[in-house]
Amino acid sequence: MQIGVKPGIMGVMTHSVTTRQQGPVCIVTLDRADVRNAVDAATARQLYDAFVAFDKDPACKVAVFHGAHGHFCAGWDLQAGARLAQAVDVPVDPFAALNFSPQSDWVNTPGPAGPMGPSRLLLSKPVIAAISGAAVAGGMELALWCDMRVMEADAYFGVFCRRFGVPLIDGGTVRLPRLIGMGHAMDLILTGRKVDAAEALQMGLCNRVVPTGEALSAAVTLAEQLAAFPQQTMLADRASAYAQWDLDMPRALHQEWERGKACIAAGLEGAARFANGAGRHGRS
Repeated sequence: MQIGVKPGIMGVMTHSVTTRQQGPVCIVTLDRADVRNAVDAATARQLYDAFVAFDKDPACKVAVFHGAHGHFCAGWDLQAGARLAQAVDVPVDPFAALNFSPQSDWVNTPGPAGPMGPSRLLLSKPVIAAISGAAVAGGMELALWCDMRVMEADAYFGVFCRRFGVPLIDGGTVRLPRLIGMGHAMDLILTGRKVDAAEALQMGLCNRVVPTGEALSAAVTLAEQLAAFPQQTMLADRASAYAQWDLDMPRALHQEWERGKACIAAGLEGAARFANGAGRHGRS
């Protein structure tokens, strides 16, 4: 166990995934240096378990997800895929055991796993991606799964699996158009080209660009800022924003009210603090 790792559910060290708690922030590290943090089946399960544990831990408010050794994630482990293709009894759907079924609402239940691990989870708390080096193919899909993306100046995205015929099956064709619009998404999905940090910021694919080597620290600072807000209201607004996609305007507005009305008392308390001088001119 690493020095400083919290014992118990948030302090588990596995072969490829480690978690540690820094105040209210859970830091999830993907560590497979020999394959630029590409994800095989065992690693996918470890990532899934790590984020389910984070979501259940009341001491952790925000997670930061990053890759060790200079890369976020190079996608699905094609070497493992090649071994799968050479197996004698290859199933038609090698991911059938994941038993995918959509979650119907934002509830604290584990939900389905994806081939890359947590990509089909609907967590109740935010996750921030700290992106260095490559975030490509399934690694890009993992970054898209996160709520926000902090990217180093020399990091890059790309649907690099295009050249190998590997499909986007961890949310890429769903989240990418919703995040950056259909025109940009089709460009990336069809060409598989490399997208550097400056272009990613311009098209809304990332939220922050920071100097090389600073993504993790910047993401943790951002996570600490989110963790300092009144949590009930922030989480209700976050859930409402995600859940409104398939609703018409009247139903979306009604759902927003239903999710937000439980936070009115907290908002009134905040108004009282403001009236007494707190938070003026953008201060926390």
